[in-house]
Amino acid sequence: MSEKTVFKKIIDGEIPCHKIYEDENFLVFLDTFPKNPGHTLVIPKQETLWVWDVHLYGDYFQLVQKIAQAQKKAFGIDMILMLVHGEEVPHAHVHLRPQIENDGSEKDFVNIAEKIKKAL
Repeated sequence: MSEKTVFKKIIDGEIPCHKIYEDENFLVFLDTFPKNPGHTLVIPKQETLWVWDVHLYGDYFQLVQKIAQAQKKAFGIDMILMLVHGEEVPHAHVHLRPQIENDGSEKDFVNIAEKIKKAL
């Protein structure tokens, strides 16, 4: 049996996260090592290596869009960078990064998560 990925441990509640959204198929949370304030990860709960193999692919990208729109509203900006890469964790994931300057608050995870949740 292979070792659990960090994302599987987050899904299983073994590692805490700053959750933005969760349903039976997907989990959205703040990146622990943000590039910008509000840097968010959108992952399927089903262990899948690549985003194009995600079960409910359409629902997955509708959620990505919903989160990006909430980030735009929460931060009062127009540009959210979407990155689909991630060999660092062998579990499909999309990065959503609000294009705002690093203002020092990127580690204020509780307030940033609440700000995005309120905009959903």
